[in-house]
This record gives sequence, C-alpha cells and structure tokens, in this order.
Amino acid sequence: MSKPAVVIRLDQDRQVYPPGGALAGSFRLRGVRAREVKAVETSVLWYTEGKGEEDMAVHAFWRACAESGDWAAPNRANPFQTTLPQTPLSYDGAILKVRWCVRVRALLHGGREVVGQRGFQLGSLPALEPTPP
Repeated sequence: MSKPAVVIRLDQDRQVYPPGGALAGSFRLRGVRAREVKAVETSVLWYTEGKGEEDMAVHAFWRACAESGDWAAPNRANPFQTTLPQTPLSYDGAILKVRWCVRVRALLHGGREVVGQRGFQLGSLPALEPTPP
C-alpha cells in the first residue's frame, strides 16, 4: 500500500475567494484502509506567520467518527462547504502574513495521523509600495 496522504480538491479550483463567498470542495484519503480510520477532522482556518506570536483561528470545523457511523470510506470524495467570513483577509506583508487553508486530519488506530492542507486566498489586497528611506 502507498504512503498515506490526504488529497484536497476545491470545487472552483481557484486561488482567490471573495469575502462572504462560498468555499466548497472534497477530500480523499489515499493509502489508508477504512478499518484504520478512527475519525476525520476537516477545518477551514486562518493562521499568521511572521514576527511575534503566531495566531490561528478556526472558521469551520467538522468531525466524522467511525464509531458513530458518520465515516464511510477513505477512497470516496468527502464533501465540505462553508460561507467564508468578511475578515481577516489574506495578507502577504514583509513582517506579517495571514494565510487561509483547508486542513484535513485523519486520526488512525495506533495513535497515527495523516494531515493534508490546501491553501487559498481570502480577498485580494493591493500590493503595498515600499516606503522610501
């Protein structure tokens, strides 16, 4: 069997999504047998990178558990959908960056996990001009 992986697909397959717009897609687990999966967590979240403390906030979260019967099969498309918020917009500054992504975490028996992440941009801010010295 191949190395376990999460494959995430966004329905509109674009990089930039408008604030207040819909984000929909699906994921599949590759290289994982159905009986190995305890639960799968899907999140739409933002996080910061750069100087200072890093922040993170979850916008949407879904959990499917094998025990309760909401998890079916790793190799089928598992859909997700949410309405994106108005803020924070994606930002790619010199000191601080705000990143958005869909993250899927499969919790497997034996304490193992498989994580996949697909980035996207919320809104589009104009590029900042460098300040002259």
